[in-house]
Amino acid sequence: VRSSGIYKSHDPIKVGAKNVLWPRSFVPQKEIVYNKLLPYADKLHRESNDILAQIKGNLGRAVQLRELWPGVLLWTRKLSTYLRLYGRKFSKEDHVLFIKLLYELVTIPKLDISMMQSFARLLINLLKKKELLSRDDLELPWRPLYDLYESILYSKTEHLGLNWFPNSVENVLKTLVKSCRLYFPESATQEMLDEWRPLLCPFDVTMQKAISYFELFLPTIMPPEQHHKGFKLWFDEMMDLWVSVQNLPAWEGNLVNIFARLANDNIGYVNWDPYIPKIFTRVLRSFNLPVGTSQMIVPRYLSNSYDIGHVVLWISSMLGGPQNQVQKQLNGLFSSIASFYHPSNNGRWLMKLMKLLQRLPASVVRRLHRERYKKPCWITPVPASHRLTDQDVTDFVESMKQPVLMAMFSKTGSMDAAQALQNLALMRPELVIPPVLEKTYPAMETLTEPHQLTATLSCMIGMARSLLSGGRHYPEGPAHVLPLLMRALPGVDPNDFSKCMFIATFTTLVPLVDCSSALHEKNDLTEMVRELCSASAEFEDFVLQFMDRCFALIDSSTLEQTREETETEKMTHLESLVELGRETVNILFVVALEKVFNFATTNIFETRVAGRMVADMCRATAKCHPAESLRLFVPHCCNAITHLTANEDVSNEEELDKELLWNLQLLSEVSRVDGEKLLPYRTQLVQILQLTLRLRCKQGYSLACNLLHHILRSTALTYPTDYCSVPGGFNRPLQEYLPIKDWGRPGDLWNLEIQWHVPSAEETAFVFYVLDLLLQPELQRLQKYAQGEQDMSRDDVLQSLFIVQHCLLGAGSMLPPLDGRTVTGLVPSMVSLEETKLYIGVDYGKIDYILEHSEDDTKSLFAIIKIISDLMHFRGSHKHEFDSRWKSFTLVKKSMENRLHGKKQHIRALLIDRVLLQHEMRKLLVEGCEYKTVHRDLLRDLLRLSTSTYSQVRSKAQNVLFTALGTYNFCCRDITPRVLELLEPTRTDVTQQQFKGALYCLLGNHCGVCLANLHDWDCIAQTWPSIVRSGLSSAMSLEKPSIVRLFDDLADKVHRQYETIGIDFTVSSVACFELEQGLALQQDKNHEAHHSFVNMLSCVIRPWKFEHIAIGFLSLLLRDDYPLPAPAVLFFVQSLNHDALVVRKMAIAAMAGILKQLKRPRKKIPVSPCDISGVTEPEGLVAGDKPGNDWLQYHGDSLPNTQQDWDNFCFVEKTHWGYYCWPKNLMVYAPAAEQPKDLSAENMNERERVIYDHFTEPMFIKQLIEFLSLEDRKGKDKFNPRRFCLFKGLFRNYSDAFLPVLKPHMERLANDSHESTQRCVAEIIAGLVRGSKHWSFSKVETLWKFLIPLMRTALSNITVETYADWGTCVATACESRDPRKLHWLFEMLMECPLSGEGGSFVDACHLYVLQGGLAQQEWRVPELLHRLLSYLEPKLTQVYKNVRERIGSVLTYIFMIDVTLPHTLPTKSPHIAEFTERILSQLKPLIEGDEEIQNHVVEENGVGEQDERTQAIRLLKTVLKWLMASAGRSFSTPVPQQLQLLPLLFKIAPVENDDSYDELKRDAKMCLSLMSQGLLYPEQIPTVLKVLHEIAGSSSWHARFSVLTYLQIMVFYNLFTILSNEQAVQDVRALVIRLLEDEQLEVREMAATTLSGFLQCNFLAMDASMQTHFEALCKTRLPKKRKRGSVVDTIPSVDLVRRHAGVLGLSACILSSPYDVPTWMPQLLMDLSAHLNDTQPIEMTVKKTLSNFRRTHHDNWLEHKQQFTDDQLVVLTDLLVSPCYYA
Repeated sequence: VRSSGIYKSHDPIKVGAKNVLWPRSFVPQKEIVYNKLLPYADKLHRESNDILAQIKGNLGRAVQLRELWPGVLLWTRKLSTYLRLYGRKFSKEDHVLFIKLLYELVTIPKLDISMMQSFARLLINLLKKKELLSRDDLELPWRPLYDLYESILYSKTEHLGLNWFPNSVENVLKTLVKSCRLYFPESATQEMLDEWRPLLCPFDVTMQKAISYFELFLPTIMPPEQHHKGFKLWFDEMMDLWVSVQNLPAWEGNLVNIFARLANDNIGYVNWDPYIPKIFTRVLRSFNLPVGTSQMIVPRYLSNSYDIGHVVLWISSMLGGPQNQVQKQLNGLFSSIASFYHPSNNGRWLMKLMKLLQRLPASVVRRLHRERYKKPCWITPVPASHRLTDQDVTDFVESMKQPVLMAMFSKTGSMDAAQALQNLALMRPELVIPPVLEKTYPAMETLTEPHQLTATLSCMIGMARSLLSGGRHYPEGPAHVLPLLMRALPGVDPNDFSKCMFIATFTTLVPLVDCSSALHEKNDLTEMVRELCSASAEFEDFVLQFMDRCFALIDSSTLEQTREETETEKMTHLESLVELGRETVNILFVVALEKVFNFATTNIFETRVAGRMVADMCRATAKCHPAESLRLFVPHCCNAITHLTANEDVSNEEELDKELLWNLQLLSEVSRVDGEKLLPYRTQLVQILQLTLRLRCKQGYSLACNLLHHILRSTALTYPTDYCSVPGGFNRPLQEYLPIKDWGRPGDLWNLEIQWHVPSAEETAFVFYVLDLLLQPELQRLQKYAQGEQDMSRDDVLQSLFIVQHCLLGAGSMLPPLDGRTVTGLVPSMVSLEETKLYIGVDYGKIDYILEHSEDDTKSLFAIIKIISDLMHFRGSHKHEFDSRWKSFTLVKKSMENRLHGKKQHIRALLIDRVLLQHEMRKLLVEGCEYKTVHRDLLRDLLRLSTSTYSQVRSKAQNVLFTALGTYNFCCRDITPRVLELLEPTRTDVTQQQFKGALYCLLGNHCGVCLANLHDWDCIAQTWPSIVRSGLSSAMSLEKPSIVRLFDDLADKVHRQYETIGIDFTVSSVACFELEQGLALQQDKNHEAHHSFVNMLSCVIRPWKFEHIAIGFLSLLLRDDYPLPAPAVLFFVQSLNHDALVVRKMAIAAMAGILKQLKRPRKKIPVSPCDISGVTEPEGLVAGDKPGNDWLQYHGDSLPNTQQDWDNFCFVEKTHWGYYCWPKNLMVYAPAAEQPKDLSAENMNERERVIYDHFTEPMFIKQLIEFLSLEDRKGKDKFNPRRFCLFKGLFRNYSDAFLPVLKPHMERLANDSHESTQRCVAEIIAGLVRGSKHWSFSKVETLWKFLIPLMRTALSNITVETYADWGTCVATACESRDPRKLHWLFEMLMECPLSGEGGSFVDACHLYVLQGGLAQQEWRVPELLHRLLSYLEPKLTQVYKNVRERIGSVLTYIFMIDVTLPHTLPTKSPHIAEFTERILSQLKPLIEGDEEIQNHVVEENGVGEQDERTQAIRLLKTVLKWLMASAGRSFSTPVPQQLQLLPLLFKIAPVENDDSYDELKRDAKMCLSLMSQGLLYPEQIPTVLKVLHEIAGSSSWHARFSVLTYLQIMVFYNLFTILSNEQAVQDVRALVIRLLEDEQLEVREMAATTLSGFLQCNFLAMDASMQTHFEALCKTRLPKKRKRGSVVDTIPSVDLVRRHAGVLGLSACILSSPYDVPTWMPQLLMDLSAHLNDTQPIEMTVKKTLSNFRRTHHDNWLEHKQQFTDDQLVVLTDLLVSPCYYA
């Protein structure tokens, strides 16, 4: 390990004896509190200290011996178990040392991935509680982590198949960095900026990489005095970048994540105020809400939108502060999106809005907790000035209330709303609970709207604790409990589950105690408490009614009519009864007990459904008050059973009497109580067991076995016995204790006073007495049977096994662990691998087992498998049960917890549950994983069962086997050879079933171990060859599809799960040298094994399937640290020409990897950019085209055309260097003279030789090229990167050695225009160009002399199928190459792309190919871009559509470099502004003319004079294509230039949605839609509005109409930015009101719609001035109508227009609040109704408005009615249902 210095200082602890140097007095960092509550808590301290000493000693030893595997690995695993059992129970020094040690381990270079992951997971766990260690205690370097992350996530060899990483590795690493970044040194920020700033080139993929590194690594938690070394170094730079980017590139989301984290960690230290409107505008945009009618969404907006979790964090961290600006914006945000929450709306955006709703309150609660309740620690607290005040909280809750109440009934379900309400109720119960209650009461009464009921109830459940505890703000809460409970009673039926949950929740929280008598005894009660006391008298009534409902339910559900699925539900109901029982009190209980007892004993139930439910009820009663219940039940049942079995014949009957079975069942359930209470009845119970265990009837004896199991279990286990919500129960007199005060009270963790049941001596004696009496005889019988001394029928065997199994289940916790010798010698290790023992409070006595089996008695085999499984894994509880209980515990905790006050304030029952879980976890983890001889025998038995004849037996046994393999250390090494024996081709005695069984054993199940793929060289070296060899086994038949499928699954699983396995686990130092040699030898042995195996394969004729499996396995063995041996290389080279396509594909992939292994390293030297350019770097940040990076760009006059120039040039291959800033030291390749020589035949090694010989062989190449130019799947083939890598590798390693053989083939292929041949030659060319990176000048020159004519030929043969491949070819060839090296290629492509020779299509293709090359070069070829632009401009009036589209796309790339980003100098590439000016002058004829622009251009080159106008129309079409193409691709939108084109677009764009329009109009409309969604800078808004004002005055009503639609989208998508500018809001308002009085009817109506939209999203407010304005307009007098005879005046008079405008204004106001009735609404409706009989179009408007009002308010009309006076209601009813409504 790099610095072994860390370990030297603490040697004495490791080496010394365990306890000598142990300081007893250390202060533990943080223990698990629940351990203190266990009944044996006193023994734990001693035990944990011993284990910790053991871990420290062995871990230290393993590290000193440098033995990572198995020593370090095993002991780090032990450490993580220790953390689960005791928490962080070690001193701070130890904590720091553990972390440092693991940090060193994780960052060992080239460490095996799986080990790295397991170390990383432990390290994350150690760093989890950040308050325990401050930055002063611990400092971790950041660079090793960065190197690790880079080498795995951006691995250079993974895509070549040289490394295989598991999928989980990325998340593990990210979490690791997140945990460590807290402790990076204070200099880290600057170092990171220096490291990654040079990558910030926005046109390059490195931009995404750099920003995501910043997001992950930058530390944001620092003390304020260090801020100038922290975020202040980068904040302004990144914020400017974010504010200036307009088109949502992929990395914008990462920036938001950094800012959110920064805001959260430094509340009050960052001033966000200047950015707030921009932040909210962008957040609103990222929801992608639909606005307006015909909106085009840019696909990029959907994929790159912000992560809601971070947005929420950011908003909640900015709340508060002196002005609390954010709250105002938040109100705006919610009022603008409120209507989207209404349940009638649905869309893909809904999920995001719901998430926002659910997470925002949670985030604010977390923040409040941190500011008010959290224990202070080293992290800087929030300054007092910025904490949330009570007023802030109230404002926040108010702003969220409306949307949440709407979302309760949303289509996605009510869960999100329920969680939001739970958190809001924690903060302000008095604001949130009453409105929900108002909705709940009516919902409980109705029968017709179940969805409404489930929604309200699930919300009430979340708010239960806030309701009950009331508190000073909401004292009337508890009064609602009883009415709610009584109304929920009808819900006790199997079809209505949510009500049951509701009852269960409330009864757990409320003790059902009748306190009414307290009224007479005490006189100091408050009014509220007195009310509650008198109400609590109803509890008795409630309980009795509840019982009746349950009995009715049971009566109705006899076996005949129920189905399986309802059963489980009912079970849950009865569980809720258990809860009920817990909380009741004697008086109530006695009544209930009588009822249950009578009900249970007077009826006889069948044992399956109803019986199970009744028995459960009885168990519930018995559990609550064991003594009284047992007194009633046990004697009754015992007498009945004795009485019924008195007859001799009963024990032999096959079908038993119902009554007998029922009593047995009842007894077995009632006996599940506290063991001490059972002891008085033990003689009766044992007597019953002796009577019933030997019954003949299966149902009978299995019930008896249950009874046995329960009796043993309740006496032998350790468990808590009471779950009341207050310690001490409720049976105290009311004078001293009033239960009302404890409603919903949290349990107190520090004095829970749990009553434990720990087996007493008497009970233990009883258990062993029962075992002796009942178990011994069974075991003896089985033993005799197994030795053949006694005959037993199958049923008898089964019965005996059954009894044995139930004894195990009951007394499992008292039986000793399986002892025996440890199986040693499986792993070489120098560190002790012993196990730790834990104490679980049980001492052991002894029992032995012997099992043998008969092949086809499957039922007994099942029983045996269960017994083996319990023997191995059962210690009083099962792993899977534990897991599911842990899950449900966390769920319940979530629904009930109090996040605000924190400190584990859960209710008592929950806390007790958690302690029990802790106890069970200890029992599960105690099981040593040592692999002993007993285990070995059991595993071998299991293996025999797993390969037996019957498939069911096999699968059951296999499951147990897999679990066991996962438990014991290293046992796989022992079992694998036994499985493989069955696959050996030499054995003839293997049946097909055994063969299949063996394969299944190798395959493993989905969560367990997969033997075929263990993380262990030795096993793989055995397994894989035998899988392939098994193809020759006699039992193998490819006719059986099941076996073929198995082999496929096996191969598939190996490929899916394989991770590169570390071979050398050494950490290099001199002492380990011999060891390394040993390993290298072993490595060669492994390879030899493979080769002998490859040779063996080639001589035997074997099925094709196995050939594929073999080559697949071999290709997984490529690694980047050990090259493959020569024979394997030979095998792969030969497989390139194999007959099977699958094999060829794998061989191609593998060859690319092999060539990478053989690549000779090149020498690099640092250069100083300043020396080359002669320019000193400016101070501060300057990016873009600056004098300092001019030498990197392409200059046609100084290209390297001679050998001398070529050698003198400094080539920089990567495109991003130098754009933003230079790296600390720029590395370039050393001059050719210093590089290693090209490979020649003399200095090749064996592997290189093999490849050389084959590829210089003409026949081999001919065959290969033939195969490569075959088509694989017609029409689906694309340019194949694997083949490209193969050729690139060949030409890189051997320079031009293979060209002579390939040239003739390439020429042939280029002339053939078939799809597959063209693709083949494209792949070879791309490989050649990229492979020639280091060739000498002469070789490169000859190469291009050959290539240029070849490519010309190929490109002239281009077709629809191949143009994409050629584009990829050129793009791939130019990627990451200095443009000056490829000048031949660029000059060839630039010759004249649009020659028109091959027709329009070939032109378009040439442009596409050229674009592929130039786009890769980004900002380094300004000269070429200028040349291209001046070449294209005259051709912009091209006729053909495909060429137009292509030109549009090329223009996008030409102008992409012209960005307005901060710190960036203007570019040398073409500028958009100049281009737009030139275009506008050509479009003049269109802009000035007034007539309609028609697309009357004939699409052929018509002879004759083409006037300017036609030319202009064509030009416009191309320009539109460019605008559309650039909308989603560029970084900044050229707003000023777009504005100049706006008037023209408005003129053309059609108004109606009709697809029959020509291309020009459709494009214009789409451009408008895209432009209106653009993000505007604040300074651009006035100019845009000015242009819109001008257009609104134009003569074409189409343009005026389009202005409105444009305005709607623009305002919504820039809402907060415009709102922050008062003048702009006034302008918009004036514009809309002006257009309301437009002479064209359509424009007026659109203006009304726009106005109502603005009112609805609170952009404009409905104020008095607006209202009076409209009312005045309405009163405009209309001129009298003329007489019939005269001609009717068709043009509407000015007065009519004004009057209509007024009516439209009123109607807009009414429609702007579709879901509620504000105070001004009734009056406006009255005003409107006066116009019902006006002339058209007024009448129509009024009718539409009224019908819409009716439609949207119909749902909640009962509520809305309250807002109107009686007179208004009369008028309204008249209006809405009058005949005119249907007219």
